[in-house]
Amino acid sequence: MRKSKLTTGLIALCGAIGLHSGIAQAEMTEAGKKAMQAAGQIMFQQRCESCHAADPARKAYGPSLLGVIGRKAGTLEGFEYSDAMKKSGIVWNENTLRAWIADNDGFMPGTRMRHVGIDDKAEQDFLLSYIKTLTAK
Repeated sequence: MRKSKLTTGLIALCGAIGLHSGIAQAEMTEAGKKAMQAAGQIMFQQRCESCHAADPARKAYGPSLLGVIGRKAGTLEGFEYSDAMKKSGIVWNENTLRAWIADNDGFMPGTRMRHVGIDDKAEQDFLLSYIKTLTAK
């Protein structure tokens, strides 16, 4: 698969500080974790932010992703979720989000969300690293 210029640049940046996709974040230094999160924030801004906000005070087309880890799918107030989403019983965690990011239509047929699937593992790692930081303080 051909990587985007953005992905190639982010991988090069992480490689320059000794990181690469596939290293568990628990094994990373604090600097490494911050680099992954920064790369994820850039990916989020490029791929997700047009519809999803990290800040729930900012109104967006889709639900805020603040606190999405551990949240039951289709339960955030103020959004008209598909029946598929509301009835899924899914709780968002790293595995369910990774599957969603890769192919949301395949993961949950009948969903209303449309996006281009991100099947590049490095891009998924970057995004998940950032999304994990989106917690209520």
